Amino acid sequence: MNGPSSDPRRSDPHTGEGTPNPPPGLVIAAALAIEARALERGLTGAGGTKVVRVGVRARHAMRVLPRDNNSLIVAGVGGGAGSQVRAGDIVVATEVRGPEGAIVRSPAAPLLAAALRALDLGPGVQVHLGPISTTDKLALGSRRRALAAEGVLAVDQESSWLGTLADQPFAVVRVIVDDERTGLYSPSTVPRGREALRTLTKLVPALERWGAAVQSHRRVVLASPRSFCAGVERAIEIVEEALERYGPPVYVRRQIVHNAYVVADLERRGAIFVEELDEVPDDAPVVLSAHGVAPAVREDAAHRGLTVVDATCPLVAKVHTEARRALRDGNTVVFIGHPNHDESEGLLGEDPDPANPRIRLVETPRQAKELEVEDPNRLAYLTQTTLAEDDAADIVAALRTTFPNIIEPPSSDICYATTNRQRAIRDIAAEVDVVLVVGSRNSSNSLRLVEVAQRAGAAAYLIDGPDEIDPAWLIGAASVGLTAGASAPPLLVDAVADALTGFGPVLREEPTGVEENLQFTLPPMPTLLTERRQAAGTSTAPTA
Repeated sequence: MNGPSSDPRRSDPHTGEGTPNPPPGLVIAAALAIEARALERGLTGAGGTKVVRVGVRARHAMRVLPRDNNSLIVAGVGGGAGSQVRAGDIVVATEVRGPEGAIVRSPAAPLLAAALRALDLGPGVQVHLGPISTTDKLALGSRRRALAAEGVLAVDQESSWLGTLADQPFAVVRVIVDDERTGLYSPSTVPRGREALRTLTKLVPALERWGAAVQSHRRVVLASPRSFCAGVERAIEIVEEALERYGPPVYVRRQIVHNAYVVADLERRGAIFVEELDEVPDDAPVVLSAHGVAPAVREDAAHRGLTVVDATCPLVAKVHTEARRALRDGNTVVFIGHPNHDESEGLLGEDPDPANPRIRLVETPRQAKELEVEDPNRLAYLTQTTLAEDDAADIVAALRTTFPNIIEPPSSDICYATTNRQRAIRDIAAEVDVVLVVGSRNSSNSLRLVEVAQRAGAAAYLIDGPDEIDPAWLIGAASVGLTAGASAPPLLVDAVADALTGFGPVLREEPTGVEENLQFTLPPMPTLLTERRQAAGTSTAPTA
């Protein structure tokens, strides 16, 4: 596997010509001498990082800061402004708000926060991400509470001044000395300050890694298509419509789609996700996830009189139909898929006699070759919709070799969206240093994208969002490929692309890909059992 290149000569993305492209240096600015000394103690000597004391409010910063396009991190102690921020915690600024209304953004702040969270900072230390406010004088009492009400997490007296000077990547890190519970003027402030300075020293290696990830030019190549497919959009819309139709709470069996952001967003709006139907109250509406369910689940729901809305992806439902047809024709079904995946569990549930199984799961070519069945001439295979094409092809080849008469599905079971996304990232991965795949760890199609990119020669990583990117992945990487699994929202891709702009100028490219126009209709919203009973009682009531 090829990783990021350390060659300082890179092709200029604007001219295409080879030009010297050493990464800019990093300057860490501190207001106070004690802060500067704490930061200097943490330097590793890598990358020539400099610590510069700029003074309170940084009035003389222009005189002391190097003028050679260095990236800049402002680091030191600060005061906590939000109720969630405790003394000893760390705040990384997404933006710095100045006393005169100026706002300096830090797009790559989530990546710096991720690098800090990876450190061993001791028990209870939290890394927060949010706005920091720079004030003309100490913000205490009511002034700090007012800033907290505006969403500010920390206050200082110099970050804004320094941010307006920086035209290179910029970040701010504050270790909190006092919060709304402790106050600044307290006997415990001195020991808290000493502990904050010790924490500041521990942060420096992560700051250096962040600085080393900066590039003077970087290509970001976005795969097309990427993100949501028609089945995922349909499933999410079904939950949204159920919330509108029935009102919260609406229960959902298993994750509606395998994405942490989507699930959390629907939970905030009133969806309750459960593992099994026995967690659903009687007569509550329940949505079945996009991955499909075993017939026994539907039977259980019908027996209890639950109001069921089926969000099974039509392409998954197609595989279930093929399985029932093959079983009805007297065949044993070989299902190529991943054990314990919701889609596999649902399909295996179609087996009429699990004690003498007629649906057999295989995951590897070896398992296919070693498979034993009662009648090799009465055999059909089906596949999970989210498999990697190459992996599935290897297993199918092994099945055909072992069972020459095996029956194929009428058409490929691998979802069109899975195929399109894999082909798009395969083409991109061959020409970039690093691939970032946006998707959750339980998303099969997202995991397959990582594997496809790795086989194409790129270092590839799965992330739920920008705050999971390790800046070390980007050191020396002049080109980054970016895609998302079919269950990941487009807005997370945009957030990652925006974060990468915080590491220097970015040239975005989006090669033309397959255009996806498929749409699935939504199922009708059934009537709640109580509503059906009320209607029946009204219609049969005696008339006067």
